[in-house]
Amino acid sequence: MANSRNMGMPDQGFGYGPKPRAEVSRRMSKTTSTVSSRQQGADTPTFLEFFAGSGLVAEGLKGRFRSVWANDVCARKRGVYVANHGQDHFLLNSISDVRGGRLPKATLSWASFPCQDLSLAGVMDGIEAARSGLVWEWLRVMDEMPEKPPVLVAENVMGLVSAEGGAYYRALHEALRKRGYKAGAVVLNAVRWVPQSRPRVFVIAVKKDLDIKKFSDHGPNWMHPSPVVRAAVDLKDWIWWRMRMPGPRRKVLADIIEEDAPCDDTSVSARNMVLIAERHHKRLLQELANGFKVAPGYKRTRGGRQVLELRFDGVAGCLRTPEGGSSRQLLVLRKPDGKLATRLLTVRETARLMGAPGKYKIPGSYNDGYKAMGDAVAVPVARHLAAHLLLPIAEACGAFHA
Repeated sequence: MANSRNMGMPDQGFGYGPKPRAEVSRRMSKTTSTVSSRQQGADTPTFLEFFAGSGLVAEGLKGRFRSVWANDVCARKRGVYVANHGQDHFLLNSISDVRGGRLPKATLSWASFPCQDLSLAGVMDGIEAARSGLVWEWLRVMDEMPEKPPVLVAENVMGLVSAEGGAYYRALHEALRKRGYKAGAVVLNAVRWVPQSRPRVFVIAVKKDLDIKKFSDHGPNWMHPSPVVRAAVDLKDWIWWRMRMPGPRRKVLADIIEEDAPCDDTSVSARNMVLIAERHHKRLLQELANGFKVAPGYKRTRGGRQVLELRFDGVAGCLRTPEGGSSRQLLVLRKPDGKLATRLLTVRETARLMGAPGKYKIPGSYNDGYKAMGDAVAVPVARHLAAHLLLPIAEACGAFHA
């Protein structure tokens, strides 16, 4: 999922201005040339990543797919990406300036396109709007490639399949069909792997001539909630993708908390505690008698006043960025002395909630790190999808692109 990953121009707020088209062309040529000179393993399928953000998809696909080209418009997210995956294959520029004829061949093309116009927390302007509509730029780039990747993945929020009765998904599905693909959408919630509720839609498309019998079901399964089922009605070239279900999640929110992180001062904590909704305050008192450690919550407006709504299931709410239309998540914690205090999630905690490894580098300020993690795909979700569906499909295609 993306928020500000690739708007029409590079992110001005990150100090990166537009470059002349000649400079863009020069940099693209250099990037492609560098990629071509890298040592390529013929036994590993390659992928292109659009709206690459902070590199969590690349982290999840690592070992099964090899990135040969990545792109984003945000300079600060690029800083996170290259700190972990290198800079030789990364192009910092608007997708509008990317030309498909200059890209290396690849088995997979992945696009986590901007979600603001499809998010229930945002303005819901739709898939034709300026930000989420950049998915059409991705398809335009695919059209320009001499040889289209045989496998495509587009990722976004639930609004892609649920809004307007599924009309936004159906528009994307038909566009894929016209380009020679058959496709299906699945919903994977990161909560199956990490203590964060984060349902996301993954549209997986393959060339129409690929035999997908062993990868598909005859109807809905655990990855197809009712919005997907409704969006799929009467669609041609629809696939009910099948994939192994993950095992039970091993951790709860309390397991990933940095216990030595500083809390808000007493006055700020007190102001936050007063905002706790009445029914949530009653539940908090009950939990205090049962070894309570931490509860996450969001500040929301109810009945004309601000309240802090908590959850007590050991799971954090979905990480979001301000561009996605939501406030930051607040924690209510029980300190070692038994007193309650509040604070925001730390950057490392957000990384843990996204399943990033402990060694994952997150340079920059707190705001940079929070945005880099909150505007991404959870690593274990991408890893599971790659291991149990995308790689088997790539192997069935029989032609890895080096």
